[in-house]
Amino acid sequence: MTLLRAALIWSALAIAVVVPLAAALNSPLLAWRQPVYIAAGLAGVVAMALLLVQPLLAGNYLPGLSLARSRRVHRWTGGFLVAAIVAHVAGLWVTSPPDVVDALLFASPTPFSAWGVISMWAVFAAALMAALRKRMRLRPRTWRLGHTTLVTIAAVSSIVHAMLIEGTMEVVSKLGLCALVLATLVKAVIDRRVWKTRR
Repeated sequence: MTLLRAALIWSALAIAVVVPLAAALNSPLLAWRQPVYIAAGLAGVVAMALLLVQPLLAGNYLPGLSLARSRRVHRWTGGFLVAAIVAHVAGLWVTSPPDVVDALLFASPTPFSAWGVISMWAVFAAALMAALRKRMRLRPRTWRLGHTTLVTIAAVSSIVHAMLIEGTMEVVSKLGLCALVLATLVKAVIDRRVWKTRR
């Protein structure tokens, strides 16, 4: 891979991550909001950005990273993703505990809440599955299918969750980020052929 192509790929990723964050920071809907609420919203944007990075690392698409290093960074990024989701939910809990309780119990009148909770539990399950991979002693194909299914549920649910909310994220940049998350996920799943048996 040429140096120019590598630079273009990294630049495109930086733009895909920075633009939605910058747009969210300048959102007029954050005016007069509590700092905790703003931090919670931005943590959600960060989590969505990490959902874009994860399939890129899993598919080893980022130039300059060997397969081993890409997988190592993938594991660390998964930890940051879990932390971002925890920060997102914790911040919302501080600002409005009843709303968070309703969401967790799937009793919220807002549809986006249920999709957010589904995504959260899918991410947690995928992370736990990765952390306990050796102890679970699953066959490689079984583990790949399980992990990929969970992250697919997480990504799709997050996209629906984000698109239904009229909040922190700006509409155009949100739509672009969600489309990129879905596209990179589909490409990684197809390229890795997780449903097939490997030697």
